[in-house]
Amino acid sequence: MTTQDRLKRLVGRAGAELVADGDIVGLGTGSTARFAIERLSERVREGLHILGIPTSNESEELARAGAIPLTALEEHPDIDITIDGADEVDPNFDLVKGLGGALLREKIVAHATRQEVIVVDSSKLVDRLGTRSPLPVEVARYGHPAVARRLAALGCEPVLRLRKAPGSGPFVTDNGNLIYDCRFPGIDDARALEARIDSIPGVVECGLFVGLAHVVITASENGVEVRRKG
Repeated sequence: MTTQDRLKRLVGRAGAELVADGDIVGLGTGSTARFAIERLSERVREGLHILGIPTSNESEELARAGAIPLTALEEHPDIDITIDGADEVDPNFDLVKGLGGALLREKIVAHATRQEVIVVDSSKLVDRLGTRSPLPVEVARYGHPAVARRLAALGCEPVLRLRKAPGSGPFVTDNGNLIYDCRFPGIDDARALEARIDSIPGVVECGLFVGLAHVVITASENGVEVRRKG
């Protein structure tokens, strides 16, 4: 296990410890959230009673393999706690998410969550969003090149995400959409940019998560730090 993977495991498991008996739990997506699901599976075997709401097919498969009882947002529209990762976290707890390809479901779940817990290794902390990773934007397939041109007019370089296997075509989300990874030279006003992107016809959702995180847990060589908003 690499040093970064070790830190991801440490912080993911720390996030899972915040879940209480009886909670409805949003199950995030990505390499760090995977460790949180792993620990929740262990806690279920130890007697914890929860219901999970996955944010992706991948997270659903992990939860089922770990015997975590699942439910749907339609049945439980109010989620007690969600444990999820992020690609960037700024000092205001605003986020860039979506490199794992699940940003639409992650944002729907985040908006329904009373306590959004973000678990990251310290490399994901930035002073300014957009300086470490591109901003993922999920778009409808129909007319997507026109959507890309309008995204570029906002000052970014949009690149259509491809599947990992060479020559296998564009990456397709669990919702059947495409993703453009948009490289900005830093993002000064995340809320304003989110509104401008979401106003483009054909955009389904963007990876700016503004004002949604309540707790950020980070792991570094110095240990685990838990910070709460406010």
